[in-house]
Amino acid sequence: MLMHDVQRAAVLTQEESPFLRIPPFPGAKVRQFETSPSKKCDPDLIVAALREARVGGVFWGATPPLPRGAILVRSISHVEQARQLNPGSRVIVWSDEHSIGAGPDTIVHGDADPWQMLDGAHALICDATDPVGLVAACIGVAIYVIRNDGEIVLDQRPATEWIENSISPGTGFKCPFTGETLTAIEAIKLTGLWRRQIDANRSIVAAHGFAFWKKESVAPLLWGGSSPVNFASSIRDGGEKGEVAIWRARTDPGVIAALATAGRTIVEVEDGFLRSRGLGADCVPPLSIVVDRRGPHYDPARPSELEILLQDGKFDEDVLRRAAFLRNRIVEAGLGKYEAGGAPVGRFAPNRRHLLVPGQVEDDQSVLTGGGSLTNLEVLKRVRSANPNAYIIYKPHPDVVAGHREGASPDQQALNYADRVVTNLPISALLEMVDEVHVNTSLTGFEALLRGKPVTTLGVPFYAGWGLTTDLGPIPARRSARRSLDELVAAALILYPRYWDPITGLPCPAEVAVDRLICGNPSRHNVLVGLRRLQGRVAKRLKSMNR
Repeated sequence: MLMHDVQRAAVLTQEESPFLRIPPFPGAKVRQFETSPSKKCDPDLIVAALREARVGGVFWGATPPLPRGAILVRSISHVEQARQLNPGSRVIVWSDEHSIGAGPDTIVHGDADPWQMLDGAHALICDATDPVGLVAACIGVAIYVIRNDGEIVLDQRPATEWIENSISPGTGFKCPFTGETLTAIEAIKLTGLWRRQIDANRSIVAAHGFAFWKKESVAPLLWGGSSPVNFASSIRDGGEKGEVAIWRARTDPGVIAALATAGRTIVEVEDGFLRSRGLGADCVPPLSIVVDRRGPHYDPARPSELEILLQDGKFDEDVLRRAAFLRNRIVEAGLGKYEAGGAPVGRFAPNRRHLLVPGQVEDDQSVLTGGGSLTNLEVLKRVRSANPNAYIIYKPHPDVVAGHREGASPDQQALNYADRVVTNLPISALLEMVDEVHVNTSLTGFEALLRGKPVTTLGVPFYAGWGLTTDLGPIPARRSARRSLDELVAAALILYPRYWDPITGLPCPAEVAVDRLICGNPSRHNVLVGLRRLQGRVAKRLKSMNR
């Protein structure tokens, strides 16, 4: 007999908990849906939504390997009846009861994903009100219910009838982010977002290179459901198998090399394109990350998951509507990667075409891999050469201005090619004022596209090569698809990143993260931010003294 113990992922058992529930993400402040009356949904549509999203019960639970064609029994006392039901089938008991006498082939203790447990099962034996029965009915597994006299009988109720015991079609669920009432189908779709993310994380066994101040927001986004995120301190902490997530800029190159030598799959994690109200170098935690198994999105040497999505992805009407809404919301709020808002900026030189050139961190991986290692001065020089009569505005990268990163160019050198150097004006206000934006690989080019501005790229950022920019860099020939702006937004801001809500501690849709950024949720890391800014000022002063 194979005994399979499953670690508990929740305090409540299947029977004590509602069928549709919020997973216990690390650090989550909301544990369960509040319910209220709502518009009644068609039971058939609820079943279809459940079947597609595969949510309900402890769907984040463990996924033990099980044989196909087995009979799943919810009580040890019905093992013999299960054997008689189909003598050739394996019998699996999913229960916390202790084995007495002739036992089953497999016992699964504790919380496990009911959808995975029932996939490929021959039949389920359970009580008539067991919520696992609804999962079986949705999948199409034969259900035998236990009568009061202990006998089992085939239950031929359709899934729509099982719903009444688990999700009433007229029950509403309060959205944990807004407090608005969701219909059953809307709540299922939200829960499906969590399911997809958890499933994508199940194979990650360790995470390297994550600063302590990032872990609060990153852990829920990397959580695989049945065990805590393993923020490893050495390569041995992750065992010998499984995927390893890395924050490449902070991971020891020796660790990366050892993982590659061992044939381990490396999962790249980076900041998302809408990150925070504040700098990462100031230790402000990210509200969004991107997770990519194919390679970093900024490295054009090989296609990332984002590039594949843009090249081959299909974008339905719903996601394009969301993209258009999100784009308008971002532009109206003046939202950028690190900031929001800002008063309008007047033109500096009447009758001249205004070009914005954003500076970058020169040792940033996007510059080293996709930007031809061009310095900021070399970018300015090229832009001036191609636009001799334009009024060129140069805005250094905020991390460089703060003294945290490399890439500072003395103003006088920059003014050999630029007409003005600005450091204290928000990027969103400058984007609204200028006529064009010229970049190496800066994300500012993407932010300019959101605002309908012409963008010229010298390097190969992720948004270049899709027919939306004037590209002077070596765009890979594999980028042959032509994309609309809303398709680009859908890929880069909705489908590719993951978002964390600092209010609830839950992973959230892009729209919620944008609202939080616009409202300016106060950081709980103010002391750390102050220390980092002081450190940056001191470093900047020492550099200037040594020139």
